[in-house]
Order: sequence, then C-alpha cells, then structure tokens
Amino acid sequence: MAIILGVDESLVSKTVSNVRKVDASTAIIFEEVFDVPAVRFLSLQKDYDLAVARIESTPDPKRQMRAELIGKLPINAMIKRGWLEAESVKDIESVESSLLRFFQANRLEDIETLPHAAKKTEVSIAATPAQPRVALSCQNPCLRNDGRTLFPASVKSAIAEIKNLVHSAEELRKVPRILAEAGIRFVIVEALPSTKIDGVCFWLDGNSPVIGMSLRFDRIDNFVFVLRHELEHVQNRDGLIEMISMLDVDINSGEATQITQELKDQEDRANAAASEFCVPKKMMDAFISRKAPVFAKRDIIGLARMLKVHTGLVAGQLQFRTQKYHLGREYLVPVRSIVTPNAVTDGWGDVAPTDAY
Repeated sequence: MAIILGVDESLVSKTVSNVRKVDASTAIIFEEVFDVPAVRFLSLQKDYDLAVARIESTPDPKRQMRAELIGKLPINAMIKRGWLEAESVKDIESVESSLLRFFQANRLEDIETLPHAAKKTEVSIAATPAQPRVALSCQNPCLRNDGRTLFPASVKSAIAEIKNLVHSAEELRKVPRILAEAGIRFVIVEALPSTKIDGVCFWLDGNSPVIGMSLRFDRIDNFVFVLRHELEHVQNRDGLIEMISMLDVDINSGEATQITQELKDQEDRANAAASEFCVPKKMMDAFISRKAPVFAKRDIIGLARMLKVHTGLVAGQLQFRTQKYHLGREYLVPVRSIVTPNAVTDGWGDVAPTDAY
C-alpha cells in the first residue's frame, strides 16, 4: 500500500489504525488509487468521528433549554438593569438561578410566557421570544394581590377621568392614581434592546389587570394613545385567557398587519378607541378635508382648544393620518418625567422593588 501510494509506511499504518485521520490531501491520494471520490473518504471519516463522539458524549438536557432562554433573551441588558444577579452571562449558574427567581419558576423548563396583550411597533412579524418574556418584567412589581378588585364600571370611570386630564401634560401625573383607584395596576418599565413593546396588558387573575408601558417614545401623543389602547383591552378583558401578541402598528407607522381575524378585530377596536379618545375621527376627517394640504399651526392649536385636548394629541393624529411627520412636531412634548414619579417604575437607573404593590 505504501509503495502504491508513494508514502511512508508509517502513514499507512497510522491511517489504518485510526491514529491519523483521513484529511483532504490523503483523500485525494486514495481517490486516485481506489477510484472512489475523495469526498466519500472524508464523509466516512466524519461519520465515524461523529459516531464515536455520540458514544463518548454525556447528554445534558439543560443545553437546549439554555439555548432557548439564554440564547434568545437579552441577558446582558437584564443584568445591567439589575433584574438578574450575575457578574456576566458567563456566570451561567448565577444567570440560571436569577432567571428562576425573575420568572418565579422552579425549573428552567417551567419558564413560560403568560397570557397578555402587547402593543408593539413592528407588524407582520411574529413576536420574538424575548418580547413576551420581557413583558413579564412588569409582572414582578405586581405579584402581591392587595385585594383590589376591578369592576366594569371602574374602567369606564377611569377612562372618563383621564379624558379630563389630556388638555395638559402636567395633569397626566394623576394617571397612576386613577388607575389604582379603578383596580388596575400600572407599571412603567424601560424597554430593553430589541424588545419593541410600547404597552402590555395582562392579568394576575380574573379581576386583577396590569397595564405596563415602556415609554419608548417619550411623547404625549404616544403615551395617551398607548394608555387608551391598553385600557380598551382591559375593558374587553382581552388577553385574559390566551396569549395575544398584538402585531399592530405604532401611532406613526401606518403599516398593515396580517393576523387572525379575532386578533385583528381586537386590535381594530383598541386602535379605534385610542384614536377616537385622542381626536374624534369625524373631527379629524373634517379638519383634514378643510385644511389640506396646508396645516397652519394656528389651525392645529385651534382644533386642540376646541376639543379641550393637548395640541400634541392633534399633532400626533394629524401626522399619522397624513404621513407628514413634521407637522406640529414641537407640540409632542415629553411626559416621562411627569408620570414616572407617581408610578411604579423600573428603568432609567431605578429598579422597582418586588413588593411595590
């Protein structure tokens, strides 16, 4: 064999005894001698090595679970936010134990998403694994049930009371109190990277809804729209039984979405209610019909005064309807600094205690 191949006898001996693996150059030599494609020799070597590895390998059921959780959750960001007690993602034992505490689970495989309705920006895209799970970040401050009970009339009353506040950004500081009095827990959680969720509604039990908001877009129009959107889900008890990933649009995106008819109906209702809450559709239709294509600032201000709403709500709806995002941009004032002091807040340097409620 060595003479035919033109190689040293030791090479043949090592190859036959599997001390030396068949590499590409050896496979080519074998191809010339045996008239068998070189790739076949390489394939045989690979199959043999894999078979040996499977025999020698020790199964570890945690690997797949780690890939599912750690591979798809923004672990580094969660560590920085103080949600997980670990030096880094490399500290796997601390990460796993922290995940169990964070999600209130006994085993990694028990970590699941909970029924919720979430408003996110991108549409026609299924929710990423991190999005529903990180939506649970607003669950921890709300775990304690203090006996507050939601009544159908409470939601309507809260919506009406908030309606009386939207003429002024400063008045929105009262929103957390109004929701609390209605039996609705309210949490503000700074969004983690790649989790483009604006708001979420889920239930601790049949009478304990939670509304969480991220304030990713710190604008009065977005805050009021998303808040009213989630209140509609509470009012209709959406997300109570089955998980609902709201694949709807941001207030300024105007994109269409492909979802099931049931979810589409729920989203249509929530979006319509939120839009009507900001600016009644008939009023906006008439305003656009009269003023297009030029919308003067004085006209935007005039409509807001007539409706007794903040000018930013008119500007936001006008931008959405016309797709002209420069209109009234100066009226889209920030509200985070107004709302967060009175709300359970996690983010922007603060970590909400788990016994906040």
